[in-house]
Amino acid sequence: RQLFVLGFCVSFNVDVKNSMTFSGPVEDMFGYTVQQYENEEGKWVLIGSPLVGQPKNKTGDVYKCPVGRGKPLPCIKLDLPVNTSIPNVTEVKENMTFGSTLVTNPNGGFLACGPLYAYRCGHLHYTTGICSDVSPTFQVVNSIAPVRECSTQLDIVIVLDGSNSIYPWESVTAFLNDLLERMDIGPKQTQVGIVQYGENVTHEFNLNKYSSTEEVLVAANQIIQRGGRQTMTALGIDTARKEAFTEARGARRGVKKVMVIVTDGESHDNHLLNKVIQDCEDENIQRFSIAILGSYNRGNLSTEKFVEEIKSIASEPTEKHFFNVSDELALVTIVEALGERIFALEATADQSAASFEMEMSQTGFSAHYSQDWVMLGAVGAYDWNGTVVMQKANQIIIPHNTTFNVESTKKNEPLASYLGYTVNSATVSGAVLYIAGQPRYNHTGQVVIYRMDDGDIKILQTLSGEQIGSYFGSVLTTIDIDKDSNTDILLVGAPMYMGTEKEEQGKVYVYALNQTRFEYQMSLEPIKQTCCSSLKHNSCTKENKNEPCGARFGTAIAAVRDLNLDGFDDIVIGAPLEDDHGGAVYIYHGSGKTIRKEYAQRIPSGGDGKTLKFFGQSIHGEMDLNGDGLTDVTIGGLGGAALFWSRDVAVVKVTMNFEPNKVNIQKKNCRVEGKETVCINATVCFDVKLKSKEDTIYIYRVTLDSLRQISRSFFSGTQERKIQRNITVEESECTKLSFYMLDKHDFRDSVRITLDFNLTDPENGPVLDDSLPNSVHEYIPFAKDCGNKEKCISDLALKVSTTEKGLLIVRSHNDKFNVSLTVKNKKDSAYNTRTILKHFTCVSALILFTFSSKAIQKDSCESNHNLTCKVGYPFLRRGEEVRL
Repeated sequence: RQLFVLGFCVSFNVDVKNSMTFSGPVEDMFGYTVQQYENEEGKWVLIGSPLVGQPKNKTGDVYKCPVGRGKPLPCIKLDLPVNTSIPNVTEVKENMTFGSTLVTNPNGGFLACGPLYAYRCGHLHYTTGICSDVSPTFQVVNSIAPVRECSTQLDIVIVLDGSNSIYPWESVTAFLNDLLERMDIGPKQTQVGIVQYGENVTHEFNLNKYSSTEEVLVAANQIIQRGGRQTMTALGIDTARKEAFTEARGARRGVKKVMVIVTDGESHDNHLLNKVIQDCEDENIQRFSIAILGSYNRGNLSTEKFVEEIKSIASEPTEKHFFNVSDELALVTIVEALGERIFALEATADQSAASFEMEMSQTGFSAHYSQDWVMLGAVGAYDWNGTVVMQKANQIIIPHNTTFNVESTKKNEPLASYLGYTVNSATVSGAVLYIAGQPRYNHTGQVVIYRMDDGDIKILQTLSGEQIGSYFGSVLTTIDIDKDSNTDILLVGAPMYMGTEKEEQGKVYVYALNQTRFEYQMSLEPIKQTCCSSLKHNSCTKENKNEPCGARFGTAIAAVRDLNLDGFDDIVIGAPLEDDHGGAVYIYHGSGKTIRKEYAQRIPSGGDGKTLKFFGQSIHGEMDLNGDGLTDVTIGGLGGAALFWSRDVAVVKVTMNFEPNKVNIQKKNCRVEGKETVCINATVCFDVKLKSKEDTIYIYRVTLDSLRQISRSFFSGTQERKIQRNITVEESECTKLSFYMLDKHDFRDSVRITLDFNLTDPENGPVLDDSLPNSVHEYIPFAKDCGNKEKCISDLALKVSTTEKGLLIVRSHNDKFNVSLTVKNKKDSAYNTRTILKHFTCVSALILFTFSSKAIQKDSCESNHNLTCKVGYPFLRRGEEVRL
């Protein structure tokens, strides 16, 4: 490898031309997640493919892709979902998006999650999510999911209005059929009894009458409408409370009681309702009420009073226990919602359990290994407010719904804030801070920082986003830049931050950790992108006009180990919408306890010649995968991943020495082209250290008198001021050059010698350390005759005379006059002495100056409107007099 210059050198030490690419189906989202990995078998890139299994059973999976074995080998699907399982539940693995979360275990192995994993209770599916610990040998060791065995311990009594106004009865039967077939009915599961009322009350069948769903369905289909000219709703409810929920009719002690009331009109005994409802409350009977508006709509009657009455029957909160439908036919439209809300009551007698508050939790949407705990984001928990499941050994903590409420914001219910969208941790003074993002909190997003005290969560701080819809907090990364075991900064992504042209530009916020608090430091943004929504660019078409455009800078943020070998870890940020959704990544180098604000390298999709879609969707850079001692970077997109090798970094120090080290025009030491002049020998020494290994070759260029447009010196044997050479350096190497001074030089400033250097092949091999200059400047001053003093002190006397007497009048272009100047130096030698004659240009006549000079040559004077003459070139000695 050779050192080739020249000009400005930018240290891009991630090689984009010799990368290794892994490809897979775009429709499988192959490349959605990536991790570098090593075990006894070798080194790998793990790639998540959340939709693999097209077209039906899209379970998702993880692939292992071998590296460092010469010719690339194909990736191997691990089939992890087959062995990812929770016992004693009926699992639903279709569309579980396994592999959409993928993190390496610092103790060996890795964690892979499928946040859309579900289990079935009856005919209802609950998307709890699942994560699997995978051993170093790619075997599933353990699976984690917040599920409970379907212990359907509910006693449900359905109270049906069978009065004459209900029509058609078949719609009520269809409603019962759809509702009941979703339940697991049996002596140790759910029990169902049905009471019908109108003017009178009839027990259609008791709770303990049937022992299976099938038997109950048959019996329900045989229920006939009893009729009646009155609607005695209070009587029907009270009879169900006092009789249907007795042990004699099959009610079980300690099992939650549920009553479902279906009616189509105001009760004729509504004066009794308040007491009847209070009696139900006293016996902890959960009530769901359904108002059928059919008869009111058919008669064009007001429903307001009726709806208020049926709402009063429902348990609190009313919005979760009350339903109304336009007519009997519409009853079937509420079955699914009613079934879910009934089923969510099961197994909640133990107040310490959080089972059915996690039924749609999507645990494993994000994951992170801290020092002590595994953090699992569960964005769907608690009606999509989200939470963070904390696991340590066999201990699992599922925080309560209010755990992450901040005191100052309790009055603002954080609806659908997506807490757990991303999780991370920070270390300071041996303590661990846990960090969770909730990108939809208050619409602007929020980050919560907390700690664990004996299993309890204590919130320390929150960070808030600044723009609605920016998804602030959807990506979190912490990094110990200076490797002192303490976190230095937190980076928070807001990938949907809108730019000035309303494009999804994205932004990353940088916070410095000060003791236990994070303080805003700066923000990072991508390069300007063209937004196709306005069709302003040639590449924009009608087809892509409505697609998201911009960059989504901050979709992925990864802390990577020291790429440029300067002792500080670095940051890589993904912008997968850049370049028409090709995507790009930005590399920022660490410096001290922070990162540099300007990016060091930008790698677009196709930078390696192989274009990926949404390049920068995922990033990982922790390992040396090719054995050269350098950290490599893996970038994922959709349809593949690219592994980029880092290049070595050369630290080059250059010195120049000169003999003689001053230009003394009075002591000419050589002859060039028959003229005596001053020659100077230069010794240029290179001291080179490659940060990972030794040996390299450089090219350097030396420029003489580089501050001047016209040089005062040339290299020996040439008439050139520049020279370019190659040099091979192993640790250190010196070379010699010589140059000479030209006859016509001045003493106004020193001669600057500039040496530029670089690698011979900047595209391959090592790169120069960008923290050090690739140019060196040295100065050779002129020696001056000042005796023992550091500075020369001259004393110049000027005498002017003309041949004309009195006032001179210029009458024509041919008029001439003579001026005589005498300059005498009384003290130290005077350098660069000049005389300047000025004249006014307010007259149109041409004034010609003539002068006599034996001491100076004609070409030492320059004439424009003024006349400037060099006096005593190159210097005027003590006592010397010059006449012009």
